[in-house]
Amino acid sequence: MDVHGRDLRYFVAVADRLSFTAAAEALYISQPALSKQIRRLESHLGAPLFVRDSRSVALTPVGAALLPHARRLLATWDAAEAAVESVKAAEEAALAIGISTSPGRGILPAVRSRFTTAFPHAKPVLRLVGWDDPTAGLADGASDVAFVWLPLLDSDRYRWLVVATEPRLVALPRSHHLAARDRIEFADLLDEPFLALPRSAGPLRDYWLAVDERAGRPAIIGAEVSSTEETYEALVNLDGIVLLATGNAALVAHDGVVTRPVTGVSPCELALAWRRDDNRPLVRGYVEACLLATAR
Repeated sequence: MDVHGRDLRYFVAVADRLSFTAAAEALYISQPALSKQIRRLESHLGAPLFVRDSRSVALTPVGAALLPHARRLLATWDAAEAAVESVKAAEEAALAIGISTSPGRGILPAVRSRFTTAFPHAKPVLRLVGWDDPTAGLADGASDVAFVWLPLLDSDRYRWLVVATEPRLVALPRSHHLAARDRIEFADLLDEPFLALPRSAGPLRDYWLAVDERAGRPAIIGAEVSSTEETYEALVNLDGIVLLATGNAALVAHDGVVTRPVTGVSPCELALAWRRDDNRPLVRGYVEACLLATAR
């Protein structure tokens, strides 16, 4: 026996008001149409649901037995519809993707292709965030996911997926006395002034200064930089040298700046990060798309 939810909704409307006229008005349908649907439901059930005359309407014993079950079924269906609409709305929402510089390496188009296939109505939006925020907008909620360099400030708040592991290079002015070398030992850089991230970058500032590899010797800070453009200008201005990822060498290695491999420092890790407590479908979907796009 197939009974439509609409028929149960009509039945409950009449049962609540014990009036076909009032129920029809509440449902925005005509009274004859309502009466027809109730008769159809009674036919399906094989028993009358209401006793009615010209002055009153009352539930039959069968109607009284059906009413609480009809209410529960409708409540369950309403909850199901609300859940579906919530997920649909989430899948059609914008997803803010934080970056401090373009991750390059073909990552963004590869991830976007897979993400939009799974969520065709979602709106991925790139947000460029300054280097003073090493979480690229995750910390204050401005970004939903972000491409960041490890280590992360307040790392216990986040989860991440490493998408690239690369050697660190040193960028230095072409006129620098070490620029003629094909490879440079980090020990030979210890007395050089370095370009540093803002202090708000926390452990990431120390990482790009290679503090762990200095055996307690403090870094000499030539200047602080907050963008690729500032880094390039500081290099050509002879303010200092800087460590950077192999994949980012092209961002500064031009017009008077060169990069060289460095021995004695650990490789760096680029990651897609998200807040640990954020389990929204779009966030999970973007992480999955990134995992597929960067699988080796």
